[in-house]
Amino acid sequence: MDDTLKPVLTRIADALERLAPPPKVPPAFEGGRLFRHDPVTGAFHPAPDYPLPLDSLVGVDRQKARFMENLERFSRGLPSNHALLWGVRGTGKSSLTKAAFMELARKVDDLKLVEVDRDEVTALPALFDILRARSERFVVLCDDLSFEEGAAAAKALKSALEGGVSGPPSNVLFVATSNRRHLMPRSNTEDRGLVASAEDAEEEVSVSDRFGLWVGFPPMDQAIYLEAVTGYAEKFGLSDPDLERRALQWAQLRGSRSGRVAYQFIRDLAGEQGKSLPM
Repeated sequence: MDDTLKPVLTRIADALERLAPPPKVPPAFEGGRLFRHDPVTGAFHPAPDYPLPLDSLVGVDRQKARFMENLERFSRGLPSNHALLWGVRGTGKSSLTKAAFMELARKVDDLKLVEVDRDEVTALPALFDILRARSERFVVLCDDLSFEEGAAAAKALKSALEGGVSGPPSNVLFVATSNRRHLMPRSNTEDRGLVASAEDAEEEVSVSDRFGLWVGFPPMDQAIYLEAVTGYAEKFGLSDPDLERRALQWAQLRGSRSGRVAYQFIRDLAGEQGKSLPM
């Protein structure tokens, strides 16, 4: 080989190596309960335990009881349903999922939670196949699920939940949170014609039928909002003689009442009084 070609070939080989996808990382779930999945490398990155206790979530007692019952059945290997938590933003859908999981995971050693990004829905079938071979039991959480990618993402999710010829993995419980009960896309600017658009919409709406458990989160009224504020204040040792009036003013400025808004007010109050909070 001509020596003048060697540097060129070396540079080409180096460039191809940089373009190649990173090697897959063998799954490991030691030393943690919560993980984030990276579909590119296949790695499961541990995350700190979720600090908010389940009993600090107020105004959602019915939702807590129903979700926890289903989760406990799953942890014991009994029949359970994939869960869709839907409703108004900020009402505690994601917080309830993580807090309920943490309460149960402290009693069940092999229970893990894997969070996946909503933009990686198409990777779910491959993820479920990886988890199927494990001895642990997994809650797979997709927060704020929507179908930005259209029908392709909906088909991937349906495939994951149904499991193809192998059936769904018995050690995986899928939990999705969404502002929409039927998981419709946030926007659909692609003009594919009436028939194609209708078929895509049917594909996307039909995904919600794969969830056996639907848990709704309605808007908070004023009484429940103030209950959340006072509950947080008592739990974290905060006091203010004008607590309720200030909390209502805070909600008015935000234009909504929710558990999230209540907690944000409490964070502001804690900062004002020089106290720390768990998150």
